[in-house]
Amino acid sequence: MHRLRNEPTTKSGPETTGITIHWAPVYDIMTGLMGLGVDRPNSRMVCEMAGIKPGDKVLDLGCGTGNLTLTAEKYTGSSGAACGLDAAPEMIAVACEKARRLGSQAAFEVGLIEQIDYPAGTFDVIISRLVMHHLPEDLKRQGLAEMLRVLKPGGLLFLADFNRPANPLLAHVTSILVGQHMMQASVWDISPMLKDAGFVELASGLTRSAYLAFVSGKKPMP
Repeated sequence: MHRLRNEPTTKSGPETTGITIHWAPVYDIMTGLMGLGVDRPNSRMVCEMAGIKPGDKVLDLGCGTGNLTLTAEKYTGSSGAACGLDAAPEMIAVACEKARRLGSQAAFEVGLIEQIDYPAGTFDVIISRLVMHHLPEDLKRQGLAEMLRVLKPGGLLFLADFNRPANPLLAHVTSILVGQHMMQASVWDISPMLKDAGFVELASGLTRSAYLAFVSGKKPMP
């Protein structure tokens, strides 16, 4: 696995056809208000549903300002590792500062979901929250192929994304955060893509969150 580090990169963000959010400080505040902060119930829920355990090597794709990555690190323990990847240098800079402030050893790097810069078979678990709706369909498929590649055989992919809230106020708040057009993407459309990519033991369903559903799959054993 790459050397763990939490120093921000100085290079500019890589080119991608996916939507990249660059307003990191405001994003960090808004996600905090939505209860998505470090070790908050929503972040713990994702880690627990993904079955992250001590010793696991975990990749958080589209990590934003690092809340889910830093929470995952608590579940991996000292024998495991957590890495966050995001296309926006601004997000990685905030995540790195947060990691330093918390004394975390989590790694944060600028990178693309469609070109994950890790060797094949690196990770036990890949998690991603509120990311897939930012990607066009062809990029989703490229990203899923990359996720399958960097997972260990038997490793789990767990994707949590929008299930439009029934509560009008919560729906309005989330629309402000990501844009109304983003709210039209459906997490339920991802399951067939997982199957096409080669994942097995597919699962999907609601979560305890009012606005998140999940899809998951495993990399086949040889």
